[in-house]
Amino acid sequence: MAPGSAGTAADGGVARGTTSAARTAPERTKQRDAFFDNAKYLAIVLVAMGHVWEPLRSESRTVTALYTIVYAFHMPAFIVISGYFSRGFDASPQKLKRLITGVVVPYVVFETAYTLFTRWTDNVPDRPVSLLDPLYLTWFLAALFIWRLTTPLWKSVRHPLPLALGIAALATLSPSIGSDLDLQRALQFLPYFVLGLCLKPEHFRLVRRREARVLAVPVFACALAVAYWAVPRMDYAWFFHRRAAEELGVPAWYGPVMTLALFGCSLTLVACFLAWVPGRRTWFSALGAGTLYGYLLHGFVVQAANHWHWSRLDWTHRPLGEITVTLVAGAVVTALCTPPVRRVFRCVMEPKMAWAFRRDTASGSLHDRAVRHR
Repeated sequence: MAPGSAGTAADGGVARGTTSAARTAPERTKQRDAFFDNAKYLAIVLVAMGHVWEPLRSESRTVTALYTIVYAFHMPAFIVISGYFSRGFDASPQKLKRLITGVVVPYVVFETAYTLFTRWTDNVPDRPVSLLDPLYLTWFLAALFIWRLTTPLWKSVRHPLPLALGIAALATLSPSIGSDLDLQRALQFLPYFVLGLCLKPEHFRLVRRREARVLAVPVFACALAVAYWAVPRMDYAWFFHRRAAEELGVPAWYGPVMTLALFGCSLTLVACFLAWVPGRRTWFSALGAGTLYGYLLHGFVVQAANHWHWSRLDWTHRPLGEITVTLVAGAVVTALCTPPVRRVFRCVMEPKMAWAFRRDTASGSLHDRAVRHR
């Protein structure tokens, strides 16, 4: 599941007076789950805030601690939810079509767009367009393509999560993996996606209990204290999951140890985050359907702002300035998730591309489902 493609649950109710044929009609009303829409919106807001905190880290230990905490759980939360809603991926023609139109096409478009845009913002006029080396935010789409395409494999093995953790640990021992499709990061984040594939609705209900919400307060407070203490003592680049252990200046054996430690730490914070996510519909629930738009588009705003060196202004490094910058980042990404923006960019984010696929793709998918349910 891409950041903006929330799952839907079929509405269990049937209107009075409907016929039996109507009850089985494919156009049965579907309703989005407000909890997951809320979670995705709040996570994408944290992504944007994390990006504007980057130039402020060297000036503030508090900002660096918050930055470390956010990076410990915001992408893991996103990826766990992505895995949860990828459980139905079966490599059928219709699912492959959606994978291409919803992931591959946006990747190609935005990888090209970011390359051309950063030629200006980074003053690198000869930066080449390379679809094999994801630039900036596009790594998530490349990783999502790999994860989702391998979903049938993870659903067929007996112990998928330990296997995924083993692969992630081995990746930290392999600096030679290189940057093709940002494979290092895709492999190190893989366990979170596989965990999402293994989760069931009752697991999410556990973290939404009142007891979990109360317990999340001291846990998160302790995490903040530890992060503040660790700022001068630990390299927060571990939470980026894009380098092997030796590239981070430590012995290779640190990699597998940190893989397990970070997985436990991140999952604890993900649970705290989800415990606080409201389950009811809120003013921002509808924005959850547009988080992929906010994710991919806000990077242009951040890159342009960095080009104009906003962080060199003295007031941005004071507490009030840091708060203002944070609120502006939240407001910008919120605006980019709204329906008007989605209508403008839907042609490249969710293209139909009927011309590129055989007309029997959808009917073949329906036939396969009918066979499976006999």
